[in-house]
Amino acid sequence: MAMDSQGKFPALRVHTDANLGAYLSTFSTAVPTILYATLLAGQYTTPQIYVEVDAWFTNTAPVDAYRGAGRPEATYMLERLVTRCARDMGLPQDEIRERNFIQSFPYQTPVALQYDTGDYHGALFKANALADVKGFDARRKASEAKGLKRGLGYSSYIEACGIAPSNIAGALGARAGLFECGEIRVHPTGSVTVFTGSHSHGRGHETTFAQVVAARLGIPVDNVDVVHGDTGRVPFGMGTYGSRSISVGGAAIMKALDKIENKAKKIAAHLMEAGDGDVEFANGEFVVKGTDKKVTFGQVALTAYVPHNYPLDKLEPGLNETAFYDPTNFTFPAGTYIAEVEVDPATGVVRVDRFTAVDDFGTIINPMIVEGQVHGGIVQGLGQALMENCVYDKESGQLLTGSFMDYAMPRADDFPRSRSTPCARPARTIRWAPRAAARRAPSARHRR
Repeated sequence: MAMDSQGKFPALRVHTDANLGAYLSTFSTAVPTILYATLLAGQYTTPQIYVEVDAWFTNTAPVDAYRGAGRPEATYMLERLVTRCARDMGLPQDEIRERNFIQSFPYQTPVALQYDTGDYHGALFKANALADVKGFDARRKASEAKGLKRGLGYSSYIEACGIAPSNIAGALGARAGLFECGEIRVHPTGSVTVFTGSHSHGRGHETTFAQVVAARLGIPVDNVDVVHGDTGRVPFGMGTYGSRSISVGGAAIMKALDKIENKAKKIAAHLMEAGDGDVEFANGEFVVKGTDKKVTFGQVALTAYVPHNYPLDKLEPGLNETAFYDPTNFTFPAGTYIAEVEVDPATGVVRVDRFTAVDDFGTIINPMIVEGQVHGGIVQGLGQALMENCVYDKESGQLLTGSFMDYAMPRADDFPRSRSTPCARPARTIRWAPRAAARRAPSARHRR
């Protein structure tokens, strides 16, 4: 990293040696290249960035996409480098970040991506407050009095989500369109079935997609059925990856709902003897502007399938619509995480004392699901940093950590209890505070 006298970043040069394993898997070459290099700008206004990646075949297991796929590696490299820069300049960790944060949007990075919006200062300020950074020195002295070391680490990350722009993917060699499809079938009872190509792998799509549709149509969530993962029933789909389900799959569903609403307004206008341009739809009701005339969504749904009073000369019966969505850009959620740990210099055991996460995700549909996803991501990240490790015998190449007795997966008692609080912005913050009682030390299997 090049720095001027004020700690600003004029240029960054990166050389990466990437292990691809013994043979290529589906996304292996994309992980250390396009998914990694395009995020090396991070949250910073670094005008010049040069990246060179050498990929190597080895005798280890092949690599593939796992929780972020290249993006965590970019953040890890960049944030460790920024931390070193702050130390070399004698600047606090938050100050060197503030001096280099992007403030004007849209912002074209030198590594292909264009960020649409962000508030990196706001996330950093919120994280500092929640983490009680001002009280760190007192906590460090208390740890030193017990013969322990205490450290504070920052990471200000950015993600490229909603992976889909087909023109970008095609320019990079992908041989498939990465758009998504959504189909809405409204039944005579007013209930709805949603067909989506975004397959759920435990991320709660059945809940969030149902919430989106129910809120838009003004019907109970229980009246919405979500169908996914069935290639015999779903028109088309590209699945779930790259944090694209709600931003791409959900957007396709919303486009189908636009068509549903447009047709339903015409049916409602016929029922109320009005022009469809005079009909408004909200909270499950179609209302003629300036009058008390209204019909419910359920009435319109029934009329669409029992067309005794229906403009058959203008509209086909039924209320089913399909839409495709291919975004023009990625989405760029961002935030700042602050970890505070205690280290026993005699044993090397690291204890996570407190962890603060501030994320700007935009509009949040289901806060509980988002919190669960952030909790899971934090635990996975801490597991990779402190516990998990693939160890091979240097002579034979035999994997030595072939079971969970040796490959240390993170467990619930390895981390403190958590609590969360909403941000003023459309974001979520999660703070993990220490338990009231002393936590037991990690077991021997976690001591590397």
